[in-house]
Amino acid sequence: MMHRLITDTDSLRAVCERFAHCEYVTVDTEFIREKTYYPKLCLVQLASAEDEVAVDPLAKAIDLSPLFALLANPSVVKVFHAAKQDVEIFYQLSGSIPTPLYDTQIAAMVCGYGESIGYEALVNTIVSASLDKASRYTDWEQRPLTQRQVDYAIADVTHLRGVYESLRDQIAKQGRTEWIAEEMAQMGHADSYEVHPEEMWRRLKYNNRSSSYLNLLRAAAAWRERTAMRKDIPRGRLLKDEVLLQIASMNPKTVEDMAQVRGALKHISGDNAKSLLEALEEARSLPKEAHPKDEKRKKLLNADQDVIVDVLRMLLKLQSEKHHVATKLIANKEDLASLVLGKDVPCLHGWRFEVFGQLAQDFMSGQLQLRVDATGGVLFERSAA
Repeated sequence: MMHRLITDTDSLRAVCERFAHCEYVTVDTEFIREKTYYPKLCLVQLASAEDEVAVDPLAKAIDLSPLFALLANPSVVKVFHAAKQDVEIFYQLSGSIPTPLYDTQIAAMVCGYGESIGYEALVNTIVSASLDKASRYTDWEQRPLTQRQVDYAIADVTHLRGVYESLRDQIAKQGRTEWIAEEMAQMGHADSYEVHPEEMWRRLKYNNRSSSYLNLLRAAAAWRERTAMRKDIPRGRLLKDEVLLQIASMNPKTVEDMAQVRGALKHISGDNAKSLLEALEEARSLPKEAHPKDEKRKKLLNADQDVIVDVLRMLLKLQSEKHHVATKLIANKEDLASLVLGKDVPCLHGWRFEVFGQLAQDFMSGQLQLRVDATGGVLFERSAA
């Protein structure tokens, strides 16, 4: 089947007006970001229950406003698979998040398809179809697109219709529609898609935990992020992570000092080097109480607390299997550590609390105990009054 590629605003407006009367629209994108900070949108695929199209955002005669209006239409569910990157792109281009959202990757975890099932396996399992892999690594920026590329791209949203309807019905049958609503509400928070340069240091794998080191690391990482955003280049192309760590360690004060840091001046020089040095100098002028705190150190547990985390992990696994929900959707190891330390975590709220959080609290308060049954299996039971 040959699918239509929309390259002008009038055609896009007509399609979006038609889709505005549908219960849902499945959405997918093709983009590249190897050479840029922000992903470059190259193709948008849309499908309703009865129709499907591809939209060329790189066409000279197209304005994507009708598409953004459709994505913001509260009466049409926008269905994605692994939505975060797609939503990030639309948020960056339009300033708003598609709503209401439905992510079939999360729905699959709620339905017991495991923690890491890919879209291809999900399509094969649910709709008994196979995806064409031939155009997977195509250059989506190159024009003109071939008909095979367009057909390949649209196949993702056509199969997504069956995946969505099946998962939606399974979830409704299991009485878990509110679970999905909670998850999608979280995905609709704009803060999830905004970049905070001052927080980027937390993503780095550092070993030095001194506050003076972390203060310089925060400044260098924030400078890199802002500069990469302004120049629209990948942050790693500007300065690699290991160079940032070395800069914070060597604490350069001049360009000559910076030159001693291996790789530091490979992609920055002149005004860039000067502005980085100024950012470091500003950081050095901060009082110690303004230095960042090492959250990693805060989360270190003692030996007894480590044992409690291990038991909670066992409880989590049992509850995950009992309810046929992916373990990592309920809680991860960091959540369990924070729980032991008395922190507020997602599993203490909503459906997660019902499935796991309440039992975890009961175990830590002595109301629930672990034992081995007659068959050698592990179970948790209420403590005797």
